[in-house]
Amino acid sequence: MDVINELIMQTVASPWLYVVLLAVTVIDGFFPPVPSETVLVAAAAVLASTGEFWALIPLGLIAALGAAIGDNIAFALGRRLGTTRWAWMRRPRVAAAFTHAEHALDQRSAALILGARYIPVGRVAVNMSAGALRFSWRRFLPLSVVAGISWSALSLTIGLLAGSWVKEQPLLSAGIGIVVALVIGLVIDRVTAARRRRAPVAQLAG
Repeated sequence: MDVINELIMQTVASPWLYVVLLAVTVIDGFFPPVPSETVLVAAAAVLASTGEFWALIPLGLIAALGAAIGDNIAFALGRRLGTTRWAWMRRPRVAAAFTHAEHALDQRSAALILGARYIPVGRVAVNMSAGALRFSWRRFLPLSVVAGISWSALSLTIGLLAGSWVKEQPLLSAGIGIVVALVIGLVIDRVTAARRRRAPVAQLAG
């Protein structure tokens, strides 16, 4: 266990951490399987558990920057390719997310773009749909920046709380932070799915 803890601490202390974090947050913006939340929360938890709170600031800024870049890449891909070019986009869950995004963008674009940042599949669907539907990039850009900052702040908070709770145990604190982040993501995903199922019923009742 001590060897693993030491390895984690060396990884977090390495300047390559910021390069890796930037890369995964950018890629995660248009390719959902890349777990950017996991990397950010784990790194924040380790830094907090070792008392290196100063490093959370550049960590959060890099994550926010990468998230905004990734979301804008998804927007650009949507504008260029549409929403059915790749096989994974045609999976039922992803296709349903695209359909919901198309109907909601005109009515509540700000809330949709900001909220989708917290859902791995949802953010790709919303941002690519925004591009494919010719949503104004001048409106999308500032929303994506705000979304990236708020998402980064929440992830850092989760990691900070986990790391402060379990001091000098980077492996355990990282694990706790990741579990909390996954639970929050699952809850958001379930709430979003429930609202999506209720929307047609409400429309029929109206």
